[in-house]
Amino acid sequence: MAKYSIGVDFGTLSGRAVLVEVGSGREIATAVKEYTHAVMDEFLPDGTTKLEDDWALQHPNDYLEVLEITIPQVLKESGISADDVIGIGIDFTACTVLPIKSDGTPLCMMEEFKGHPHSYVKLWKHHAAQDEANRLNQIAEERGEEFLKRYGGKISSEWMIPKVWQILNEAPEIYEAADQIVEATDWVISQMTGEIRRNSCTAGYKAIWHKQEGYPSKEFFKALNPRLENVVEDKLSNDIYSIGSKAGEVTEKASSLIGLNPGTAVAVANVDAHVSIPAVGITEPGKLLMIMGTSTCHVLLGEEEKIVPGMCGVVEDGVIPGFMGYEAGQSCVGDHFEWFIENCVPTSYYDEAKEKGVNIHALLTEKAGNLKVGESGLLALDWWNGNRSTLVDADLTGVLLGATLLTKPEEMYRALIEATAYGTRVIVEAFRNNGVPVDEVYACGGIAEKNTLMMQIYSDVLNTEIKISASSQTPALGSAMFGAVAAGKERGGYDSIEDAAKEMGRIKDETYKPIAENVNVYDMIYAEYERLYDYFGRGENNVMKRLKDIKQNASN
Repeated sequence: MAKYSIGVDFGTLSGRAVLVEVGSGREIATAVKEYTHAVMDEFLPDGTTKLEDDWALQHPNDYLEVLEITIPQVLKESGISADDVIGIGIDFTACTVLPIKSDGTPLCMMEEFKGHPHSYVKLWKHHAAQDEANRLNQIAEERGEEFLKRYGGKISSEWMIPKVWQILNEAPEIYEAADQIVEATDWVISQMTGEIRRNSCTAGYKAIWHKQEGYPSKEFFKALNPRLENVVEDKLSNDIYSIGSKAGEVTEKASSLIGLNPGTAVAVANVDAHVSIPAVGITEPGKLLMIMGTSTCHVLLGEEEKIVPGMCGVVEDGVIPGFMGYEAGQSCVGDHFEWFIENCVPTSYYDEAKEKGVNIHALLTEKAGNLKVGESGLLALDWWNGNRSTLVDADLTGVLLGATLLTKPEEMYRALIEATAYGTRVIVEAFRNNGVPVDEVYACGGIAEKNTLMMQIYSDVLNTEIKISASSQTPALGSAMFGAVAAGKERGGYDSIEDAAKEMGRIKDETYKPIAENVNVYDMIYAEYERLYDYFGRGENNVMKRLKDIKQNASN
């Protein structure tokens, strides 16, 4: 009898469960649940408590609703019995953190704290801890902390320690009330197994943990703030569990909610980008995967620990056991295009799209595809949501250069696509220039699957063939694979993620190959992009930050 595993991918706006056949990797059923509270960046659920700029919160109950709705749905739609489901794995956006009590109760779900912004989940794109990140980086540099090198020279405001420090600075009562501050992905696992099992992926990439050295010293945390001296023991934990291992089993309580049998194996949690690597069959160095969605994450395996300026991190066993896992990323990709259609497209274009029976993105893509490379005369910097790699600076903002009174929406749309491709090229060249080979490029996610123009532009800008995941739900497939590994071979799964990847990881037959004449023009435009990148991004002209300060003062 066939066995099955379930993967649940928790994204920025929704959660998605996929039921997968072990062995073939065939996706049997999919279910999606949009988060009830979506992203809270203006008000708390009460509708009156206003949030400041750069905040991005979520409600943890939304994650439980995903499990309670999607898992029974995929079982029902497929007709598969829970008796034949051997494991479950999940992945999450990161760094997405929340303060909880010792019994796992989120502070925001307690009456006394539900009106306090700091009691909620801080989503990955919560950038309001930038001041803490700046100060952390300054102190780390002054102290000569070695860990900075492993993170490209800067710790991001998106990560665990700046967010924890922000809570302490702005809401000490929340910090005090929290028995633990955890990654949302680890918290969701605990709701299925009854135990917190902090995963090595988020600990390594987002919480400054190192497999050999652990967290930074108590002296470092004390230098940040004396009350943070024992933050690891007080709010985090030294107990870190490797990805690819088993977190526990579904409890009786969880079984009654989600419909899986008690005792079903649950994998240690993972990150959406990193879990995608084995889902496309990557198990060796030199193959970079772009996970393309609202943001893009670039993940790459290596054999040695190299220092790459501006990378998000290098973590031993962070992606595949036995290898160094490198991560970089761009914090504005799909969000970029969504902003554009919501704010910059005239009604006539929406009318045309309606007449043609397509959505506005498809229309703009079609029109942009009719343009020759360089025809628009436009060049953009893709920093509408800051720069994650290689500048690690959330205070940077977007640029569109070369517009005239004749500039059309499709020209701007294409320029934004090209800007994200240039940003990826900066990342690829940073890896190569610092001794980390990038021999092949893969892509997954909705953009990679659906937008042929964008993927051709990426191929031309990178001058590299691009291979595409065969799965439309790559992170969820990867999570299901880890669920099968948690179950183990004896129960119908696998003993290693490499074994699972060989049988279940898949890519499409068709690839995108660079077009020589496009490559030549893009090389010229990219040279201009690099000049702007350095001019605005490396301190020669800090106009973006000055404008941000003026904006903040004006709104106070």
